[in-house]
Amino acid sequence: MGPTTSTNRETLEVDVLIVGGGPAGLSAALRLAQLQQEKAGEPLSVAVLEKAREAGAHMLSGAVLDPSTLRDLIPDFKEKGAPLAAEVHDEDVYFFTESSRLAFPIIPPPLRNHGNYVISLNQFVRWLTGQVEAAGIDFFTGFAGQDILMDGARVRGVRTGDRGIDKHGQPKPTFEPGVDILAKVTIFCDGVRGNLTKELMRRLQLGEDDHPPQFAIGLKELWEIPRDRLKPGAVIHTLGYPLKHEEFGGAFIYAMPEGQLSIGFVVGLDYKDPLFDPHMAFNRFKQHPFISSLLEGGQMIRYGAKALPEGGWNTIPRVYMDGGLIAGDAGNFLNSMRLKGIHLAMRTGMLAAETAFDAVRAGDTSTAALKAYKDRIDRSAVRDELYPVRNVHQAFGYGLLPGMAFAGLAVATHGWLPEDLQGHPGHDRMKMLSWYYGSRTVPIDKPSNATVVDRKLTFDKVTNVHFSGTSHDEDQPSHLLVHTEICSSICGAEYGHPCTRFCPANVYEIAHEADGTPRLQINASNCVHCKTCDIMDPYQVITWVPPEEGGPQYNGM
Repeated sequence: MGPTTSTNRETLEVDVLIVGGGPAGLSAALRLAQLQQEKAGEPLSVAVLEKAREAGAHMLSGAVLDPSTLRDLIPDFKEKGAPLAAEVHDEDVYFFTESSRLAFPIIPPPLRNHGNYVISLNQFVRWLTGQVEAAGIDFFTGFAGQDILMDGARVRGVRTGDRGIDKHGQPKPTFEPGVDILAKVTIFCDGVRGNLTKELMRRLQLGEDDHPPQFAIGLKELWEIPRDRLKPGAVIHTLGYPLKHEEFGGAFIYAMPEGQLSIGFVVGLDYKDPLFDPHMAFNRFKQHPFISSLLEGGQMIRYGAKALPEGGWNTIPRVYMDGGLIAGDAGNFLNSMRLKGIHLAMRTGMLAAETAFDAVRAGDTSTAALKAYKDRIDRSAVRDELYPVRNVHQAFGYGLLPGMAFAGLAVATHGWLPEDLQGHPGHDRMKMLSWYYGSRTVPIDKPSNATVVDRKLTFDKVTNVHFSGTSHDEDQPSHLLVHTEICSSICGAEYGHPCTRFCPANVYEIAHEADGTPRLQINASNCVHCKTCDIMDPYQVITWVPPEEGGPQYNGM
């Protein structure tokens, strides 16, 4: 593997390029290294690109890890020091009303976690990166894939973003052009609503025969509480308050050693109320008597937010093409019923690696050859887990009670249904103010469900952003592209500027010109890379692309 220099930019050629250093990408890289040890022949050159400044910095999840894939990938993971914070030993599921809770008499099978581990995904990915580097794989941090290099319908590789561009789009003295990385197979593991996977789907119509993807947003805080309050390995899930029956979602509380507590709130990005604010709902959740008593005397030490691919099996696009494969969250491999996707991301990464290895060794990386990846998925535990619950998220579109009933039916019948339920893009479900509120006076600036922020239990978005560790050089082009001037014309009247609510990081604000005309102000340096704006904008005019550098620093998350 060696660089050559073209007239304009450097070119690097490898056999397999992996875009994204999360669980899927790292599992793919490690599996490739293992295959090269197991099978004789010329070793393949492999490279991993990660947009974060350091390994794991952008990794955010609950998280409870199903170790089944880890056990297959690294059988001696305990001996190698895998950072598994606590084995799950105690579980509860509650239905919340505003002031009380009702315990489920039995734990629903999808939420049973005995044998699983509470982890910090940030720490787990750092450790997994160490395993990959020890195996001799090149791992490059701080390099975001900005463009896909294609020859017709064939993926040839990825171009990284230019460095040293100022906020006006002009080169600074430190300017460096991006690098063209050419590969025989590129494995896209760029996460939920990944910018490259999104572009691939548009160019090659990879999802035209599938149900539309559906998403949720997860907000998480890491707390330090008195150590004797909740034993490490305790897992609590909740439904109900503060969400309405028409809104999909719930919350989690995971206890880790030394008094650390992961507390998170997940909301489907398919809600109808244009004034709904997920961050505000998270604050109200923490004010519930049960939750506030858990957090009393504690301190919030970290915050983050991330979108989740919730649509299930029927929303998985075609994950193979000439010269390319898609794995992990980028391909919607997540089980929303179990609230788990790490093990599925790892499994699809491994299967993608096996397919790429065989294809490169055989000298055939065509669509026909790489279709073996889909065949492997269909024969694997991935399909066994996802196919029976393929309609569950869609059923919650009819409300909480129908969704719960259908989820129970799916478990009892192993997913039997004469006809699949058709989902809808989440942004299409958001209603206009006039539809949702009718003739009522709508308090757009001061919604009635606002919470009092005390910065002890509840926090404003700007304070939370501070605890995300996010950092961006402000003298660079905005990585949040708004393609029209809708904000100053119809958005306020139709939807009440929902971007100011669905963004969990106060990136979008409405300022006003001297004549009162609304103007969108983008605080791009606040961005925590959750992708919610790219997903939920009702006009679909916001595009998220990677910044030159920066982003959150999710230490311990």
